[in-house]
Amino acid sequence: MSTKDMDPRGLGRRSFLLGAGALGAGTVLAGCTSNEKDEPKAAAGTTTAAAAGAAAGAAQREGKKFTLGFSAPAADHGWIAAITKNARDTAAKYKDIDFKATEGTNDLNLQISQVETLINDKVGVLVILPHDGKQLTSIGRKAMDAGIPVINLDRIFDSPLAYRTHIAGDNYGMGVAAGNYIGKTLKDKGVANPVIGEVPGIDSLPLTQARSQGFKDALASYNFKVGPRVPAEFTVETGNKAMAGLLQSASKLDAVWNHDDDQGIGVLAAVKEANRSEFLMVGGAGSRDAMDLIKADSGVLKATVTYSPSMASSAIMLARLIANGWGMTDLSEKDVPKLITLSSATITKENVDNYLDTGFKS
Repeated sequence: MSTKDMDPRGLGRRSFLLGAGALGAGTVLAGCTSNEKDEPKAAAGTTTAAAAGAAAGAAQREGKKFTLGFSAPAADHGWIAAITKNARDTAAKYKDIDFKATEGTNDLNLQISQVETLINDKVGVLVILPHDGKQLTSIGRKAMDAGIPVINLDRIFDSPLAYRTHIAGDNYGMGVAAGNYIGKTLKDKGVANPVIGEVPGIDSLPLTQARSQGFKDALASYNFKVGPRVPAEFTVETGNKAMAGLLQSASKLDAVWNHDDDQGIGVLAAVKEANRSEFLMVGGAGSRDAMDLIKADSGVLKATVTYSPSMASSAIMLARLIANGWGMTDLSEKDVPKLITLSSATITKENVDNYLDTGFKS
């Protein structure tokens, strides 16, 4: 097995995938529309993913040259790796962008120090995906106070004073989409009092809490509730450990929602190791690995709900619009919106072919 096929902490992602049964850039954002019932309306001041795609109108315009600073966590799983790749690839398309990225890190103090260096270098715009939004709020505020617009990507800062624009997926909507798929499927099968498990990511993160709340709320609309719940940490190893524990705690399951397709490689390996197949599973984020398994329809994984890393491509486009004082061509407003929230689509074997080109490799 080559080094590139190994998890940075030593566990083989590819071997896990095979054991379980073996991005496009920002234009895919407009295609992620919800097909779920009772999807909550976006908060006031929030645009849809389609509005983000409107930035494409600026692609043919020549802008002023500026330095774009970029900071993100370590690419220790497929989704973050795709975030960084999409950002680099999109910036490379524009001659007016001088892309200056820090080395990815999960050390809070190091990320703060790296961003401080970008601030001291007087970059024109900053795109920051913080390892922890709460802990890095102060550095976002410092950049804004220095007159550097901040595009806060994904994990949100605690204060709106710390960013010019926030773009992220709909974490609550992911939970709603997963809950609605599971709820409807079990209702249609006539399952009463189902046992529904959940494998979230890092429980302390607001994004995980929002996903779990959406899942709980959606299931409640079917008079179902969440059963055994064992958190992981968005990695293959922790997904494997969490799912093994969940399976041991429940001799029978009807459905499971795993929040993250990267940790899902470990989750599915645990399922295979336990020789369990009596339940259906829904994934999260929309990896190519998950889509291939859904298309094959040979195991427990029947669907995944999107949280596309193509948002990084749109963050770069937004940074360019802001640097040039441009608005979004399909909106009446003169300026880029403050908040942009993507929709969460449900990918099943019936529509998976429409999403294959948006999947990222775990």
